[in-house]
Amino acid sequence: MSHSESGGVRQAQKQRTRRALLDAALGLLEEQSLSSLGLREVTRVVGVAPTAFYRHFRDLGELGVALVQESLSSLHTTVRAVLAEQAGEEERIDHTVAVVERYVREQPAHVRFIARERHGGVRAVRQAIAGELDRFAAEVAAALTSQPVSEGWSDEDVRMLAELYVDRLVMTASAFLDVRDGGDQDTERWRAVARTARRQLHLISVGRRHWRDAVS
Repeated sequence: MSHSESGGVRQAQKQRTRRALLDAALGLLEEQSLSSLGLREVTRVVGVAPTAFYRHFRDLGELGVALVQESLSSLHTTVRAVLAEQAGEEERIDHTVAVVERYVREQPAHVRFIARERHGGVRAVRQAIAGELDRFAAEVAAALTSQPVSEGWSDEDVRMLAELYVDRLVMTASAFLDVRDGGDQDTERWRAVARTARRQLHLISVGRRHWRDAVS
């Protein structure tokens, strides 16, 4: 095996171990907070020595930050695509709620991690979540600014509107997760969360159309 080939093998193994550490931590965090998680718990699940952990992360806080980025990046991309659609307001609302619903179905562990750690005891992770949601709000604000109904709005007001949307999406994801964890997925309770989310987003949308008249 050539030097370059052996280097490629080592790099691939390093990536597999890093992935295994992230997956192990996410699994353990189903039942506990990051602040209570032990490094040895994670490495024991992966089957590596505790010292091997430090080849990938400085500490569990850095691992948590990586989980934050992983948990929210795909949702950013998908919601941004929905906002860019040329569909009507009602259709965009339906698509947005469907995106959140699918995200909770497919990534419940990620949703649970964000919901728990958003106000958790690890400062670096709280800051990472706040930063990602701030970036999310900026992306939503950019999409809203391009829509004709935002003509004449100040940047401050558009940003406030974007933060309302992002907050509703996060709370909707948490509500879906609560229903799922209660074993009521695909029941009337699940559908009720979706209906409430659509009504809340519609209420924000109605307020948006009349905001300039209200503050003028």
